Amino acid sequence: MPEAVQIPEVSTVDLESLATDVVKQAMKAGASDAEVVVREGDEFSVNVRMGQVETLKESGSRALGLRVFRGTRSASASTSDLTVDGIRQLVEGAMALSSVTEEDPFVGLPETEEFGSIKDDLHLYFEDVYSLPGAERIEWARRAEAAAMAADPRITNSDGGSFDAATGSKVLANSRGFVGSYRSSYAGVSAAPLARDENGQMQRDGWWSSARCFAHLESPEAVGAEAARRTVRRLGAQRVATQQVPIVFAPEVARSLVGSVFEAASGDAIWRHASYLAGKLGEQIGATTINIIDDNVMLLPTGVGGFGSSPFDGEGLPTRRTVVVEGGVFRNYMLNTYAARKLGMKSTHNASRGLAGTPGISCGNLYLEPGTQTPEEIIGGIKAGLYVTSLMGFGTNIVTGDYSRGAAGLWIENGHLTHAVEEITIAGHLGDMLMNVTAIGNDLVFRGSVASPTLRIDGMTIAGA
Repeated sequence: MPEAVQIPEVSTVDLESLATDVVKQAMKAGASDAEVVVREGDEFSVNVRMGQVETLKESGSRALGLRVFRGTRSASASTSDLTVDGIRQLVEGAMALSSVTEEDPFVGLPETEEFGSIKDDLHLYFEDVYSLPGAERIEWARRAEAAAMAADPRITNSDGGSFDAATGSKVLANSRGFVGSYRSSYAGVSAAPLARDENGQMQRDGWWSSARCFAHLESPEAVGAEAARRTVRRLGAQRVATQQVPIVFAPEVARSLVGSVFEAASGDAIWRHASYLAGKLGEQIGATTINIIDDNVMLLPTGVGGFGSSPFDGEGLPTRRTVVVEGGVFRNYMLNTYAARKLGMKSTHNASRGLAGTPGISCGNLYLEPGTQTPEEIIGGIKAGLYVTSLMGFGTNIVTGDYSRGAAGLWIENGHLTHAVEEITIAGHLGDMLMNVTAIGNDLVFRGSVASPTLRIDGMTIAGA
């Protein structure tokens, strides 16, 4: 594992001092409690199309958000003007808003004894994401696109190749004595080629690699080759008849199902009675093979911190591992402090925090535990079915559980992938879909904060020709 780089002390101290000072100013202005978040970051992004630089961006930012309380009233404001006058106006504006907001007995910071931060090194920051000189970063984008273009003569155009790198710092401080900070990094490379068949029909697809450290990125040639393979296999796509057949979700689309379960388990949806999972704690909601975990302190197999890892959540509570579904049984609502109070429960340390507004609820590293079958074994056991590689639209209704998405993929015939399929819709009910998971792959790979292995689900309907 590459050596993790510690946060430069001077930067951390500056941001922490700024945050604690603003908290003091808010308290002096009459707040009963106050919370400040400071974010600082820089990023590089380049997109190359047909070998030419199309967009190039380098930027840095520093901004601060303030949340104040007057008893059971609260308000928030944010600014990127961190001068003395800018901070003064921020505090005055937040306090003025707090005097006119509605009272809410559930608002407020967590209890003092709940605050904390994971002390272990979660390996979130690596300086090597900027190890390439600017010209070589552009060349990585070119190489990814060039590899895709060279892979097959039917690839004649491109939406481009890209390279991205970013680092960021976050500080959270409040009037109950919590001060926490951490730094994170990211790098990514991608390619998105277009292919044309003998009838002139165009298809597009793409692939990417992302990592917290540059050393763990796949090569641009590997990314380009995979993007080309995925694009070419979509040529000759056709509709299929409306029918019910087994559907196999590739990992890159199966993760959206896992995300929908988290959304339905979110305390905000639960207390509003806007989730089909409301009131179902302890009930069987899926097949016994289903285990869904939210792990905010996970280290990936490479030893690097997960994309959703952090030492504390958006309210300053120490992050942790929470079981959402175990053996198909719904174990936990996912909660921040506000939702927990509304439901008479305790936070699961899943608060998320932007610069302005109240804390939301988000996952850390959310995943479905893998099974034992390879994707090839899952596909090999299907006489006729659909292997879904992409989804369109936002067709998951967590209030009712109804599921309907535009889809494209590959037709399965006698255990083999045959021709491409497009212009169809797949439909079902999320509850039935979870119950009808009949196979889970062994191919769990994190390419973001939400991940799933290959999934086979029976009983869904394909709406086609």
